[in-house]
Amino acid sequence: MRKTLVLAVLILLSLQAFAGNRSICITKTGARESLVKDNAPAIQKAIDRVSLAGGGTVTVPAGDFLTGPIELKSGVELHLEMGARLVGLPDIAAYEKAHMTVNGKRSPHSSLIYAQAQKDIAVTGPGTIDGQGGHPAFNVGKADPGGRPMIILFRDCRNVAVRDLRLENSAHWVQYYTDCEGVRISGLKVYSHCNYNNDGIDIESRDVVVTNCIFDCEDDAICLKGAGRDLCADVAVSNCVAASNCNAVKLGTGSDCGYRDITISNITIRRASEDNFRHWSTKIAGVTAPVTVISGIALEVVDGGLLENVNISNISMRDVQTPIFIRMGRRGGSGIPGGSRMHGITISGVTAVSESMMSSSITGVPGLYPEDIYLSDIDITAPGGGTPEMTQIPVPEAEDTYPENRKLGHSLPASGMYIRHANNVYLSNVRFHFREPDARPLIVTDDCKNVVER
Repeated sequence: MRKTLVLAVLILLSLQAFAGNRSICITKTGARESLVKDNAPAIQKAIDRVSLAGGGTVTVPAGDFLTGPIELKSGVELHLEMGARLVGLPDIAAYEKAHMTVNGKRSPHSSLIYAQAQKDIAVTGPGTIDGQGGHPAFNVGKADPGGRPMIILFRDCRNVAVRDLRLENSAHWVQYYTDCEGVRISGLKVYSHCNYNNDGIDIESRDVVVTNCIFDCEDDAICLKGAGRDLCADVAVSNCVAASNCNAVKLGTGSDCGYRDITISNITIRRASEDNFRHWSTKIAGVTAPVTVISGIALEVVDGGLLENVNISNISMRDVQTPIFIRMGRRGGSGIPGGSRMHGITISGVTAVSESMMSSSITGVPGLYPEDIYLSDIDITAPGGGTPEMTQIPVPEAEDTYPENRKLGHSLPASGMYIRHANNVYLSNVRFHFREPDARPLIVTDDCKNVVER
């Protein structure tokens, strides 16, 4: 009994002493620079201590530190100093504990750094987190994620900050913020081309600001998802570079809940630095560059949800197959009373250079009509070369398929903008230029009400 009491007093004194200095380096809890030893237990010990003491900073010093999954706790900032590098453990089984429980079920997603139902958490730079996602242990090149971990996954958290880091080589999406409130992302340099599903950032939260980031990745660069507990809402993304082999700025595909009050501005879009899996020019007729972005701006509601009040402005893009792709469909069931709805979209100040016959499009399906769409000050340069025969090729409805441009065919009847099953579309100062003559009409409409060109 006496030994137990003495031990309890020593622990209490230790915690009181630590509470006076809520900052600790991971080497103080046993971490050692190594690409052999798993430092996760030592790093977790530091995080747990700081959180228990009321919050503070856990510091990763310069050097390479191999680690398995780490759970971030309330009140803790994980700070990577200049020259610090956390390197993900290449063992998919080690990430089993990072699969969270959601609605009583095991989530399919895991991550190197994860948190659930925490508040006031941060991961900051200027160091690097390398997921080692190209390691054979992570099923390289398989379209199915198969349990591959992300680098950062925060679920149902409040007051989140991630800034000034380099995030590279994820085995799955690089970072995912779902059902969070109050997320601030800034100054990130994301580079990930080592595996399928390498999205630069996935957001499914509320009150989110993303600014001054560079995303260079294999899959979608800036991706907002709408399949969370509530609408993805009050999101502002600005002053970023988006380089991708898939879509650059995308709302979709998960959309059984939806999106509201989204502002995206001052984005530069270009081709990715690497193309290890897609090779679109070898698979799609009419793609005129070896490396391309699928769509510069992709707005998609195909799972029964809502999309309203989206404002996109000041976008410069090149190396894209389709500059603007707006799509409704019936891939999934309705998540809102009365069925899917997409309305209140404003896109302005876009300069684009495209590299395919898959022109910009606004398409619904019979009974599901995008509405109240305003396009202004749009300047698009396309390769041209369209033939009269292309105007006669039927465009599939593709109601229940995955929503991407090529699902409508490798060319469209319009050289500039194809609009079908849409209402109240307003085009103001929308201009098209072609490097070669194009026999297709600039704009083609089908089953539309109130398309106004100014």
